[in-house]
Amino acid sequence: MGAETESQEKLTQERPKTILTQEQFLSWKRQKDAAVSASRAEVSRKRAEDIAAGTVQMNGRELFAHEPWVFDNSRY
Repeated sequence: MGAETESQEKLTQERPKTILTQEQFLSWKRQKDAAVSASRAEVSRKRAEDIAAGTVQMNGRELFAHEPWVFDNSRY
């Protein structure tokens, strides 16, 4: 047990203490959220292009949005 506490103390002493302010954190979070949002928008744009080109299979929601006549039940 003595060795464990010594190693814990050694790690805490070797590791530099970084003080992060709330402004720094919020700035980092805004940048991270913007990057994630841009990535999602790019994936969405690419998916829309692929659907328009007919290179990928549409899911039910996309099919309903692009070809609603497929779901017309007035004939039955």
